[in-house]
Amino acid sequence: MIHDASLDALLQKVWDGGRVEQSEALRLYHLPLEELGALADHRRQLHRAAAHGGRGNDVVTYIVDRNVNYTNVCNVYCKFCAFYRTEKDADSYVISLEEMDRKIEETLALGGTQILMQGGHHPKLTKQWYLDLLTHIRGKYPQVNVHGFSPSEMVAFSEFFNEPVEQILKDFVAAGLGSLPGGGGEILVERVRNRIAPLKANSEQWMGVMDIAHRLGLATSITMMFGHVETVEERIEHLEFVRQQQDKSLDRLITTGKLETRNSKLETAAAFAQAVESGAINGGAFTAFICWTFQPENAVLKAPTVGAHEYLRTQAVSRIYLDNIPSVQSSWVTQGLDIGQVALKYGANDLGSIMIEENVVSAAGTTFRMGTADMQRLITDLGYEPHQRDNWYRLVN
Repeated sequence: MIHDASLDALLQKVWDGGRVEQSEALRLYHLPLEELGALADHRRQLHRAAAHGGRGNDVVTYIVDRNVNYTNVCNVYCKFCAFYRTEKDADSYVISLEEMDRKIEETLALGGTQILMQGGHHPKLTKQWYLDLLTHIRGKYPQVNVHGFSPSEMVAFSEFFNEPVEQILKDFVAAGLGSLPGGGGEILVERVRNRIAPLKANSEQWMGVMDIAHRLGLATSITMMFGHVETVEERIEHLEFVRQQQDKSLDRLITTGKLETRNSKLETAAAFAQAVESGAINGGAFTAFICWTFQPENAVLKAPTVGAHEYLRTQAVSRIYLDNIPSVQSSWVTQGLDIGQVALKYGANDLGSIMIEENVVSAAGTTFRMGTADMQRLITDLGYEPHQRDNWYRLVN
């Protein structure tokens, strides 16, 4: 057996919280799964040690919210999506205010704090329709955060309304938008996007929306949907693109005096998380990363199903590579409850949402469900304390 000193040095760098490069991430990806998981779990501990008053490594969080898809009409026809409809389809819809109220009131009855509001790219909905919807929600349910409108939707709005994204975002925030989700990212590599969603926002447009949102002080999440036409190298390229943007956003917070300089990117991410948790700032960078696997059952695009082994491996590498993003969510919605729980030992510190309602993944053929009691049991069984949080990772109750 030949001893590899360079691998030892890489493993030590990961253990110490150092930044890894793309070639090193690829090398880590091929480690034995248990070894890779242990490294990711250690990185999770480094990230979360100071959170929640120094009890971050005792706590696993979750959120009670509801996915509200305000329309299923969409004109980009992504090959991986089984949810979209055209205006001519009999089951196409646009949500009414009465239906929105019902969904929010059911969410509040279950202890929810947020709605995740996304939809298809409907070319005939006006800007005023969206402003009226946001104003209505804020006026009637001011305690509910609207985590809404992915960058892909924002790029489409800019085309439909003939306005810059920045102005649309400012107007939406004034009407009641609280934060931006990271949906529609898929893989932020042009070769991949051109194959699976050629009519959707390209990588630069998508990330440009996030840069504007961060500049405006909004908290956003970032995602990756993998297991279709991309290579492992392209997954890592996606992570690099994300990491570069987060470096830029955190540097902006430091330059403007909202965040203090730290010794490493990991320490800066932890300081950002504490500033958001304490309410000192409301956002300005990515708060969390979520990856999930492509669900091919009812989609036009066909690819071999990615199993739990590859999901855990990809999440673990993501936790290590994204040293400047404070939280990682497990994706039990696509993987099921058991693997969602195991993922908490592969770099995740959050179990995501109980998903009172979810339509896009379920339309593709996956229908896992979980209530608050299940969520708490999965967390407790691993020896952690379950705590409900809000979108900013502030603990509820």
